[in-house]
Amino acid sequence: MGDPASSKISSEDRPAQRSEVPKRTQKAPKADDVISTVTEDSFISFRKKIHFPNDLVMKVPARTDRACFPPPGYVTVYEFSLRAGLRFPPSSELIDILTICGVCLSQFSYREMSIVMGLIVLFRDRGVVLSSECLSRMGRLFSDAQGRISFRSKWLDIRNRDPSKGWVSNFFYVQNDWGLQEKWGKLKELHVPLHIGVEDLLRILKLPDLDALHYEVRYLSRYVDEEYLFKVGLSTQAGRSYAQMLKKSARVPEVVPQKNHSKRPGSEEGLQASRKKRADEVLTVVSKGP
Repeated sequence: MGDPASSKISSEDRPAQRSEVPKRTQKAPKADDVISTVTEDSFISFRKKIHFPNDLVMKVPARTDRACFPPPGYVTVYEFSLRAGLRFPPSSELIDILTICGVCLSQFSYREMSIVMGLIVLFRDRGVVLSSECLSRMGRLFSDAQGRISFRSKWLDIRNRDPSKGWVSNFFYVQNDWGLQEKWGKLKELHVPLHIGVEDLLRILKLPDLDALHYEVRYLSRYVDEEYLFKVGLSTQAGRSYAQMLKKSARVPEVVPQKNHSKRPGSEEGLQASRKKRADEVLTVVSKGP
């Protein structure tokens, strides 16, 4: 029989060896190691779902291109950012936040883009503008070792992870016409304003109490739907949604059919045609004579 102590040590070592295997397999790929899978056909699919301005220049990445290093004059955009509420041109609030933080669009994950765009729409829906100070009062932005941005808040209980497994390869380039930072940068922490408290947020958002604020942020994901984006002016596509029902002031003109105009007997045009036909028949009878 073997030594009990040695067998005990060997049995204790086995779990440690097993625990090391999943760590290697679950290692997330780095953004600068992934080739884009977006093609020209992908752009056609994007345009069927989302409105893009006619002058927006989009570029398919080459196999040597990476998300962290877009060509000069371009910014990297992930497909999930479109599903998270990003529209072009980017909103002035988002541009201001990115500029102050010193980061680019592609550093925001699906969850963080959904939160920021949801807050922008929430504030706009209340008739106000989301400032960087209000955002820092709502929560804090953090950066991981790779530079990806995360947002933490005691009020926001949002667990909307990107459902797509291949999100890291779904990136493309958009011409930078807005002065955005193009390459990944180091996050500059937002200053937490002392002059803005919970009462000030309630007053700005015109909410009665803290429970109402909790309710709005709990269902923040609804604000990135196309209906709300259209309502606050971030999307110009009513499309297949009921956006015109949310924006009462935007009247959708009725389309009058141009083909097959039937002349009703009671109309003035039809009455004149009937009189002309009768006159022609009388002239024909008179011309024949007895």
